[in-house]
Amino acid sequence: MEAYALRFQEAGFAVLAFDYRYFGQSGGEPRQLAWIPHQIEDYRAAVEYARGLREIDPARIALWGTSLSGGHVIVAAARDRTIACVSAQCPWLNGTAGGMKVVRRVGLGNLLRTMRHGQRDLVRSWFGLSPHRIPIVGRPGSIAMLADADAWAAFDKLVPEGFVNEICARIVIRMDKYRPVKRASRVRCPVLLQVCDKDIAVPPGVVREAERRLGGLAEVIHHPIDHFDIYFGDHFEKAVGDQIAFFKRHLLTLRRP
Repeated sequence: MEAYALRFQEAGFAVLAFDYRYFGQSGGEPRQLAWIPHQIEDYRAAVEYARGLREIDPARIALWGTSLSGGHVIVAAARDRTIACVSAQCPWLNGTAGGMKVVRRVGLGNLLRTMRHGQRDLVRSWFGLSPHRIPIVGRPGSIAMLADADAWAAFDKLVPEGFVNEICARIVIRMDKYRPVKRASRVRCPVLLQVCDKDIAVPPGVVREAERRLGGLAEVIHHPIDHFDIYFGDHFEKAVGDQIAFFKRHLLTLRRP
């Protein structure tokens, strides 16, 4: 996500980027564990840290997230009514609805095989055993959290040196239960939703539900592209430009009570 952080910094904003616990330079065991409740807590901790910095105005904190974390920032803003605004790019909004679309793309047989790995990892965790990991991204038909040609091509271009293509498999049987859209009605700040219309994980009905729950706080921009297209070329430029304009509107002109 460095490309976004640099563009926001160039536009005059302070940027705090962080690794979730269990990943990258953050601590925690087991490594490569994507556990959604912990990731939401990590967003809260990052906000608290930023608010405590002398050079930061605590009333002007914005959240930015993409894909799975695009759902996280909505949940985090629903819990913290003092967030100034939220940018959610191609957000994971409803695991049940999005999961059904994914089944059609990867095939039911492949999904069931992958879920067996998830069950194996979850059961091992109950007994304190070492985690069972699978690749984060793989080619179509392989066992991976994202066994998809577009994901494989995108990750090949996006990931930094040293990227670990592994994840604890239990996340596979938890993703469908994660529904950030249900929390949207509790958000009290402007939310920019950048929707990729060909993104199978975000069906149109889910986007309409998010707009309804957010009401006048929602600013929705549609992109006629697939999930991973937004990270490249002109699509990236359009998306990040709209995000910067959104942040300028809602952070630089923020009125204090």
